Amino acid sequence: MSSQKTKSFLNVISDDDDANSIELNTPAKQAFGETDLARWLRACRKLDQAGYGAGVISAYERCSPPLAQRVGADRAIALADVVSSVAVKAGRRAAERLPAAAIKAAERLEDDEARFRSWMGLMERFADLAPESVEAVLLKTDTLLSRLNVARLEAWVLAGVRAAGTDRERRLNFFTFEDAEASRWLDHESGSVVYSDMDRELKAYLTALWGIRIPIREPPSYAPEQARRRASFGQGLIRIPASFPGYRGEQAADLYRAALAHIGAHMIYSGDRFPIGKLKPVQVALVSLIEDARVELLAIREFPGLRRLWLPFHIAQATGSMNAPSLLARLSRALLDPEFHDVDGWIRRARTMFYDRRDAWGDPAISRDIGGLIGNDLGQMRIQFNARTYVVEPPYRDDNLGLWNFDDEETPESAEAEQLFDSIRIEEQDDDDDMPPDQEREEHEPSEDEEANRVNMEFLEQDGIPVARYPEYDYVTGSSRPDWTTIVEFVPPPGHAHVIDDILERQAYVVNRIKSLIDSARVSRPQRVNRQHEGEELDLNACIEAVINHRIGETPDPHVYRRSERRHRDLSVHVLFDISESTKDKVVGSDNTVLELERQATALLAHAMSALGDPFAIAAFCSNRREEVRYYRIKDFGMPYNALSKSRLAGLSGGFSTRIGAAMRHAAADLERQQTHRKLLLVITDGEPSDIDVPDRRYLVEDARHVIHDLAHDGIDVFCVGLDSGGDSYLTRIFGRRNVVQIDRLERLPERLPMLYFRLTA
Repeated sequence: MSSQKTKSFLNVISDDDDANSIELNTPAKQAFGETDLARWLRACRKLDQAGYGAGVISAYERCSPPLAQRVGADRAIALADVVSSVAVKAGRRAAERLPAAAIKAAERLEDDEARFRSWMGLMERFADLAPESVEAVLLKTDTLLSRLNVARLEAWVLAGVRAAGTDRERRLNFFTFEDAEASRWLDHESGSVVYSDMDRELKAYLTALWGIRIPIREPPSYAPEQARRRASFGQGLIRIPASFPGYRGEQAADLYRAALAHIGAHMIYSGDRFPIGKLKPVQVALVSLIEDARVELLAIREFPGLRRLWLPFHIAQATGSMNAPSLLARLSRALLDPEFHDVDGWIRRARTMFYDRRDAWGDPAISRDIGGLIGNDLGQMRIQFNARTYVVEPPYRDDNLGLWNFDDEETPESAEAEQLFDSIRIEEQDDDDDMPPDQEREEHEPSEDEEANRVNMEFLEQDGIPVARYPEYDYVTGSSRPDWTTIVEFVPPPGHAHVIDDILERQAYVVNRIKSLIDSARVSRPQRVNRQHEGEELDLNACIEAVINHRIGETPDPHVYRRSERRHRDLSVHVLFDISESTKDKVVGSDNTVLELERQATALLAHAMSALGDPFAIAAFCSNRREEVRYYRIKDFGMPYNALSKSRLAGLSGGFSTRIGAAMRHAAADLERQQTHRKLLLVITDGEPSDIDVPDRRYLVEDARHVIHDLAHDGIDVFCVGLDSGGDSYLTRIFGRRNVVQIDRLERLPERLPMLYFRLTA
């Protein structure tokens, strides 16, 4: 129906108020019937008169009748208002796409009217949040809803908006999937097992199985599709796909384990790389396949259970088609599965040839010999092999790039064979691998502290080193976004240690009070514990009461002993303080900045903790977006509080923002490794959590609040000293009213903080 024809229909309705008198096309009559026909025509007229263009009204006229048959006339008519809203906010092109996308959405949502209404509401809100990206999302409606329900789609949409903030170009890159984060978040929201969820487990698995510790990373965002579908190894690095689409739950987890077990077998048994020589592409693929089988069978000799891990992913059938990918997949299974019998003569000859040389499986040269021979046989069969579209099967096997050396003099044959890897090659020096070779080798042996940090180790330009990625809680979706923030550790610039000693001299009164409190604590003096069931001597008072009870006919209390116990302090403390830009401000009525007062207070507190012998650590933080939460280690647990720690404390300067949740997660990771009974995280901050990539002021407050709840479950107490007189509301929401002390006169901080410490740890 054309726009002009619709307009004439609406004129008749306006005059005669009788839709039945109008000759409409059959789809509209069948979809809306007598009752809803006039409402639909009025909706069409409203769109037509709004001036959005013929394309918008035409798309609505064409798609709304079939949509009404799926989700009802009410929803189809209501779509007109959503089309109008999207046209105003996101433009005509997006509005034209919406009706067709609505049909796809109805199909994927199984014609559920309530869920479809939620989808329409989401698209309308999305037009407010990211108008430039609406068309891109509508074009992918079928793909997105094939993997996500409406709630998960909303979470994915909000992840993209959160990631890009107010940067329209970054938002568009996310929603057009040019940003690799979009695919990773789609995998996460769809419930797929992603590599980041298993990072620590897989590193430990590789080390436990093969004794190998090597950096494992996801492919870079610009890698071709083939490179993101299969694992790879080489140059002191393992690449592992961010996810394996189509595999979920425990099967996906097993696929990751199978991939690393296979790569580990190559590293143990494959030896030097094969020279490419004059091999043709099909021979390269077959040599790689034979080598895959050889190292797997050697691994199975040592660990028989690996066969049970690998075999479920070999699903090729003996009746497969006669093309190269099918034959190679069938041969892969025939070499590993003793119960698989293929009738094809080529596969049977290759299997016989391989098993006849089982005594020589320890020599990698047999893979090249057998692969070359069966490659010639396959060529005689006139089987076509396309090196550019070939993908190794089964999916746990790597792309074989690490098996081959392409450095020989190039011949036409070698150039053709190298095409096999052209589409999956990753540049050896890319943006996130720009470290010298000796640094790569150093990362091969990470320290225990690094391994404990649930992290992917990276190197950064300048001084900072990204050491950890942590989740961040989104209160809108009610879920955590994994690996959303990156902790970048910086070595504090050295200052003068005597600055800290000068602070102790100037604050002599406070130091003397601290000394008297320490002396009175007598924490190492033995204490008598009375009324015990057993002990070293009798408790005289308890014995007298027991005799009295016995004589009056009551059952005496058997707890009549006492013993002496040396009750040491069993406490670890981590002091974490804010050095954001606002700490550069001068304190009212003083020449000191907030940071200088924090430094003085921390120096006095460190003096107290050091004298008591409590294990303690000190760190400072600020943030420059979620990709760079800066963390400065002043003193770690186990380190002495000496001139180095004082120099680091003296050298701190303020800057950037206050992403407090990520910093607390990182500090808590250190606390969790302490073996003390009680663990205290003491946070000193002067401002509301904020960062330049977070326009929603509540977002980081709710994330920090979520961290506190998580740490409470882990047995870590968190206490906050607030230096902002106006911050009571958000600090009490984050930490709880009982766990916050607000210091309105900042000049009192150096005195109050050590006293607070003694009160908290008494």
